[in-house]
Amino acid sequence: MESNKKRPFRTSLKFAGIDFACAESLNDFPVATQMQEIEQLTNTLLDKEDLNSGQAIVAASLIASPQVDLAAKQAFLIALSDKGETATEVASFAAAFRKLALDPDVEAWASQAIDVCGTGGDGSSTFNISTAVSFIVAAAGVPVFKHGNRSITSKCGSADLIEGLGIRLDAPHEVLRESLKELNFCFFFAPAFHPAFKEIMPVRKALAEQKRRSIFNLLGPLINPGRPAYQLMGVFAQAWVEPIAGALDEIGLKAGLVAHCTPAEGLNLDELSCVGRNHVAGFGSFRGRLGDLRVEEASLTRCGLDSLRGGDVDDNIRILNLIFNGQHEEVPEGLINSILLNAGAAFWIAGRSGNLKSGVELARKLLESGSAGQWLKKAQSFYSNK
Repeated sequence: MESNKKRPFRTSLKFAGIDFACAESLNDFPVATQMQEIEQLTNTLLDKEDLNSGQAIVAASLIASPQVDLAAKQAFLIALSDKGETATEVASFAAAFRKLALDPDVEAWASQAIDVCGTGGDGSSTFNISTAVSFIVAAAGVPVFKHGNRSITSKCGSADLIEGLGIRLDAPHEVLRESLKELNFCFFFAPAFHPAFKEIMPVRKALAEQKRRSIFNLLGPLINPGRPAYQLMGVFAQAWVEPIAGALDEIGLKAGLVAHCTPAEGLNLDELSCVGRNHVAGFGSFRGRLGDLRVEEASLTRCGLDSLRGGDVDDNIRILNLIFNGQHEEVPEGLINSILLNAGAAFWIAGRSGNLKSGVELARKLLESGSAGQWLKKAQSFYSNK
């Protein structure tokens, strides 16, 4: 039977004189108390003071409360953004929303699993590289917990592409576990696992109308409900590489990299690519890896941004099928190399290769041998019967 259990909100905090130790939810407290606390936290931010972990966890839970009004949530998120989020604040928000997520019961795979994803928001409309990479990594036997949503800022998000390929977004939890057994892959469709976000959407919409970003523009990749041990995560701006690596370190992942690519001045990609400069920061056992990652280290060549163009869902499906069917001469070399670069990094992070170059070589072998293409056909067949 499908589990819809949440990981309950429990903390041993005392904040502003209120004991949260016994609370399953901040909804247990009167509306006036909740409003008082979020206003006090907002004033702390307006004074340009950072929140400690306990304060940030309480703030996240107040933002998710239906009893806190829109104006108060908006004022808090604007004050946090204007001050600038710290690694601790991001990690604490992630911890709070991880606890509020539904539990897919995939702990048996989590210690070996990886997620490859980006924040989105780079405005590049490139091919959905992270989804192709996830398939290649799964084809090698590495458990992949892909967590994503439909497109917001581009023409094709991971959920749009995965659905277009015939993989169910609404698969019951038992099917997701069966998929991990058969395919080393499952997709966690974010809206299905984060019911608390229904309370977040109105304030996110209000901020978007003002063209203001918030911590929620960063949070998605950090709140994977499966809690994989490894992660390759892209961010929409280089300034976030180190803070997000720090947040993932605080969350406690085993290893990973946060990456950003600058194709040219004023342009951004939320992933590694063979276009421009790749800047990375490591966490977990990769902590201390900070600086530029050069594609030449993996014996790959650079390319122009046009090589990565993706288009809409149909375009992405067509390109992905060409790549996985071995028709590489019909796809820009720069796109294939960028996919290999990210897949190689994922293998390196997950311990399937000793370095980036050998990870790229493994990814190339999976594509050129047809193993990745066979995996995709098997995945489509599996979900056609579910």
